[in-house]
Amino acid sequence: MPLKVYNTLSGKKEAFEPIEPGEVRMYVCGPTVYDSCHIGHARSVVFFDIVFRFFKAMGFDVTYIRNFTDVDDKIIKRANELGVTSEEIAERYIREFYRDMDALNVKRATVEPRATHHIGDIISIVSTLIDKNMAYPVDGDVYFRVTAFDGYGKLSGRKLEDMEAGARIDVDERKENPFDFALWKAAKPGEPSWDSPWGKGRPGWHIECSAMSRQLLGETFDIHGGGKDLIFPHHENEIAQSEAAFGKPFVKYWLHNGFVNINSEKMSKSLGNTTLIKDILALYHPEAVRLFLLSNHYRSPIDFTAQSMKESAGNLDKLYSLLQRISDTYGNLPMIRLNANNMYRFGEVWKEFFQAMEDDFNTARGMAVMFEAVRKVNRLLDDLTEDTAFETKFQVEGISSDIVKIANIFGILTEIPYEYFERKRSEALDAGEVDSARIEDLIRQRTDARKSKDFATADRIRKELEDMNIAIEDRPGGTVWKVME
Repeated sequence: MPLKVYNTLSGKKEAFEPIEPGEVRMYVCGPTVYDSCHIGHARSVVFFDIVFRFFKAMGFDVTYIRNFTDVDDKIIKRANELGVTSEEIAERYIREFYRDMDALNVKRATVEPRATHHIGDIISIVSTLIDKNMAYPVDGDVYFRVTAFDGYGKLSGRKLEDMEAGARIDVDERKENPFDFALWKAAKPGEPSWDSPWGKGRPGWHIECSAMSRQLLGETFDIHGGGKDLIFPHHENEIAQSEAAFGKPFVKYWLHNGFVNINSEKMSKSLGNTTLIKDILALYHPEAVRLFLLSNHYRSPIDFTAQSMKESAGNLDKLYSLLQRISDTYGNLPMIRLNANNMYRFGEVWKEFFQAMEDDFNTARGMAVMFEAVRKVNRLLDDLTEDTAFETKFQVEGISSDIVKIANIFGILTEIPYEYFERKRSEALDAGEVDSARIEDLIRQRTDARKSKDFATADRIRKELEDMNIAIEDRPGGTVWKVME
């Protein structure tokens, strides 16, 4: 079936038809680099990373732009607090953003522009808006005239007259309308500034994205994305200024991801529950974080809890355990990886996954397809006999190749399974979380019980080990153990 996406602009799912056949041009708002990234930022970046990967798997030529806002009131405020320049603050948090996102296996976008590299493009658009009487300068500032744009509010569903009636904002007497927004801000002492026809100053937030997207993708492009918190005013204002300047539709499809809650509460600095990515990565495997972020549909809220992360970490263990089991059984893991890279080999699992993703990038359903395939392969291996060996191997190879192809879209299973479990065991031992001598002793007791055909004792010991989060596997060379979540 054709790919369908939920378009915030229309409020419904629509068949995706790119402006240029075979090409996708996509712009996603990146971070304002004044602080460390939190789990809410990660959700947006990881989701659109999946979109990027999926479009490429579909065979599209994708141009993906994700920007950095590197000049902004918040950056200036943080720089003043720390007694450094805005440029130093921006560089510090851009580097930290890359550390976090590289750890989360996020692919680099096609181009990752910075607002300060597009000052000339910004000034050009602001000048055009003034020439068209859509904006006006006041004392070195320039404001967009919202009443001059008939479509203002069409993305958010807000009507200007309703907003004016209920307005509770600081009144700037220089503005024609309280909702007129700044395109250019006059320089203040100690702030970064650039020359312009209206005097020294710096761009407003909204105009930066209009300028960068226009320069890199054109005046109309396929997809604009970001968190739901950006719908109003940021994306609404982008539409107004871009369409007013160029007289063309700005974006065909608008995609917005939902929020991350922390223990059922909205995440906010005022509540003190902002959860940083670097802190999460100190506790959980980055691929478990990705699985968590993809476990709900992207437009729905998702609740970050210790239990949800434990479940995601356990699910990651199941995936690596399966690959390890296949490798132990057949020794053909490299072949599975090779087949997984062949995107034109379509198994039934891959087709089911594709159908889920074609329904507005439903990663939750796609994940369910993947784990049902894991269960199926495990059942095949449980029932393996000499009579079924050839057919089982054929089925296992096909399904596992599909699982790894799905994992490539989800950005997981990047480690060799043996190394994954050895690292987990080493970390648990170093942290004193497991007692290896006790585990080895229990395994010896279980081995003796099995030799004596005392299967009740053997089962009791296995259960005791499971309660310690230790999984065991009986192999021809003996029993091995690994740490699970």
